[in-house]
Amino acid sequence: MAQPADLPDEETAHRVAMDVLRQHAPDLLEAHKVHWIAPHDESITVMENGKPKKLVLTGMKVKMRATTPDKLWFWVIVGPNEQVMVFERDIYWVTLPGHRRTEKWLHDNWLSEHPEVVSRLREAADS
Repeated sequence: MAQPADLPDEETAHRVAMDVLRQHAPDLLEAHKVHWIAPHDESITVMENGKPKKLVLTGMKVKMRATTPDKLWFWVIVGPNEQVMVFERDIYWVTLPGHRRTEKWLHDNWLSEHPEVVSRLREAADS
């Protein structure tokens, strides 16, 4: 069995996150505050031998908040070998009870709870 690869340290994860902003969201590069940097798990579902299998991917999440008037949240998750796993932006966060209001387009559990979205995506892909 393969051993898990080492995650980047906080400084490296921050540097990679700033590179992502520089390339993909320059509007946020000088308009944010880092909230925290810490390991974060993402669950995904893959097909293996025709059956769904759940996997957990771990990366260093750099969670930031825009200092613009909208104060929306965004984050970059950096995996082993400084590979970017996730970049999400414009997240509206509900402090109590502590979850996001914004759609979770990249999350299997959100998609499974919203089959109408999956249907629309499939229809769009087929057209």
